[in-house]
Amino acid sequence: MSQNERKTAGVPTLKRLPLYLRLLKTMKEGGEEYASGTVVAKKLGLDPIVVRKDLAITGAVGRPRLGFPMDEIIDAIEEFLGWTNTSDAFLVGVGNLGRALLGYKGFEQHGIRIVAGFDTNPTIIGKTIAGKNIHDINEMAALAKSKHVQIGILTVSPPFAQKVADAMVQVGIRAIWNFTPITLNVPDYVILQREELASSLAVLSHRLLIGNE
Repeated sequence: MSQNERKTAGVPTLKRLPLYLRLLKTMKEGGEEYASGTVVAKKLGLDPIVVRKDLAITGAVGRPRLGFPMDEIIDAIEEFLGWTNTSDAFLVGVGNLGRALLGYKGFEQHGIRIVAGFDTNPTIIGKTIAGKNIHDINEMAALAKSKHVQIGILTVSPPFAQKVADAMVQVGIRAIWNFTPITLNVPDYVILQREELASSLAVLSHRLLIGNE
């Protein structure tokens, strides 16, 4: 599937595809060989028409009365998301959140492998955390060039977010996963994904509040 075809998927579809993938893998482990859009929709509480459109955009072809062959639809989703090939990433900001992300084992299942961490704190530079070497941020340019890294994970303190993002762009980073609350200004060619932790917490808190009433 070409890069242009991938771009036709909207953000809501891209967010739903991992949900389908998780369910499909569970169904496969349970011995099921086919999965229909209707079944997936029912299990996830979604509109069957939406699910069928989402699955169709991956290029997978279903069988009449059977649905999608399980291995084919799983492979199609992973390829569409770019999860078949792990992409190396740098993490900048080795505080509590940064350390947690360095130790998270699930990233490689989703196509990202953190290969190094960066910070300005001399007490942690040179150390190994969760198997990852921690470097001085000034070394990022040389390592990005030698390792051909294009993904950056930003977990610095808010006042330093834009400055570090600028540094990432200068060393060739073309996709930034922003875990700070700061809205970053980056060139149009840089892919920017902001992780809205506060928004997710607000939803969680509201649902908890409603559930306790």
